[in-house]
Amino acid sequence: MSKFDREEQLRHLHAHRKQITRDKVEEAIKRLLKKSKPINYNSVAAESGVSKATLYNHKELKERINFLRNQETRAFVDSRSKRDENNQNAVIASLKRRIEKLEKKNKSLEKENKNLREIENRKLAEYFKEV
Repeated sequence: MSKFDREEQLRHLHAHRKQITRDKVEEAIKRLLKKSKPINYNSVAAESGVSKATLYNHKELKERINFLRNQETRAFVDSRSKRDENNQNAVIASLKRRIEKLEKKNKSLEKENKNLREIENRKLAEYFKEV
């Protein structure tokens, strides 16, 4: 009769489950990439059927998802910056118009404030003459 080693069997079972989880996640990532879907913890968890906690707790899965997520972010930022460069002149012109409008409003309010202070000073002077 062979000796039954419970600890060894549990280690083997744990390693086997861990490998199944890795395989599920890798397959899910491949499907997401093929569909051009975003790679993040939510999408990978939903696609693979693995909990987000599991993704965060497995160091190699966490690193893989972060790496792919950062690549997508950089690609998005690069394309966005090119688009922004094309629109930069329009944005600058719009901001200049807005500044001019606000400066005019500011001057108008300063003038109104000055007039109101003069009126208030005259009223105060008249009041103190009567007292």
